[in-house]
Amino acid sequence: MRSGVTLVELTVMIAVLLLIIGVLFVGARAWKRGADRANCVINIRRVQVAMRSFANYNEHHEGEDISPVSLEGALIGSGSYLEKQPLCPGSGIYSFGGNTIPAMGRLYMTCSLAATEHHQPDEFGEW
Repeated sequence: MRSGVTLVELTVMIAVLLLIIGVLFVGARAWKRGADRANCVINIRRVQVAMRSFANYNEHHEGEDISPVSLEGALIGSGSYLEKQPLCPGSGIYSFGGNTIPAMGRLYMTCSLAATEHHQPDEFGEW
């Protein structure tokens, strides 16, 4: 009697290995999406805090239009509240709320992936 692996046993081992690799790829993709969402929410929070800091420092109130000054330009740039333009890690596009100071509980910056990938904070009523 020969010792060794039959073709059926080899095929089963390859199938099991491919299944394990497939599960790992699905898990890694889900982990990446979760990390992208978390980083996007952090970006939104940072911009929201910068906007509130700007409003408090310059004594602006909710609903006040600060034109002709660009609120986005006042928040983002060298020497401003945020040094660099935030980028969505999930390749979404950020849109800003214009030159009006938003009310508490309203986001100044939103992500285009808010609906599809849930790139928005769950709670932001006190922001």
